[in-house]
Amino acid sequence: MTLRLFGFSLFSFVLGVAFSVATTPVISVVKKGAAVNIQDDRSADREAIRAHIDSIFQAFIKKDAAALRATHAENWLGYLEGSRTMIKGIDGYMDWNQVDPKSPYGMKSYRVREFDMIFKGDAAFVCFVADVESNTPNGPFHRTLRISDFYTKTNGQWIQNGSDTALHPESTEEQSASPRPLGDQMKQRLLDAREAVWRAYFAGDRATLERLIPEETVTIEAGDNNLWSNRQTILDGSTQFAKSGGKLVKLEFPKTEIQVYGYTAVVYSNYAYELETGGQHINQSGRVTEVFVLRKGQWVNPGWHMDSGN
Repeated sequence: MTLRLFGFSLFSFVLGVAFSVATTPVISVVKKGAAVNIQDDRSADREAIRAHIDSIFQAFIKKDAAALRATHAENWLGYLEGSRTMIKGIDGYMDWNQVDPKSPYGMKSYRVREFDMIFKGDAAFVCFVADVESNTPNGPFHRTLRISDFYTKTNGQWIQNGSDTALHPESTEEQSASPRPLGDQMKQRLLDAREAVWRAYFAGDRATLERLIPEETVTIEAGDNNLWSNRQTILDGSTQFAKSGGKLVKLEFPKTEIQVYGYTAVVYSNYAYELETGGQHINQSGRVTEVFVLRKGQWVNPGWHMDSGN
């Protein structure tokens, strides 16, 4: 009796283990499958969000400020192309974009690629790349944007609550390598910086030179000795000229041409100046190629190459 009970108990144990081993993977697979289906079974939400994003682009193309405002939450938060600080609220969003129905400029068309999203309940994180064509005062303009949007669903409707919109590296590289126009105001600031460097040198104005000539400055000066200079040499030369009692009488740039790439400007000029030193007047003229870089809103001058023009 005892042997039979033991045998039955052992058989029951083995059968139970076998059943558990056989069924556990199935249950696990079912659970994993259910999790995948929960994430993938959002086709209607995906279509709704994609349609909503398309409506935002269409609002820009049609210059429809009311439609643009309606597609964004009141407490919208994020960064837009070129913004240096956080933009808060729908009013901040609209102020940044400045949609003007009367303007001939603005977005003309777009194409979305690399589009995907993930869900967490009634929230969605959406990533995509958009190729945008626009009309500008300087003609047609293409740029590629890399966008991450945050969406929430309220009362069955999706709305954009936030975004991070920035230039794609493709456009950053293209724009940095392509010549760009310089507005009148920025051009004047560049020319003012150039003249400030020249005048500060002859005036012994070390503070201005230190502000406008960075540490990495390299220059080739005019003259038969083909002198190469650095920042310290320039500062020392300015100090010595001022101590000698020399003065700048006249400074002219009869001809100037400018090329701008990204935040770098190359300035080609003919120059002429007159100095008074030791009771004598000395006139010099020649050609100069100067490099300027825009840093924190200020044009600085990290290099130049001068020659006599002969």
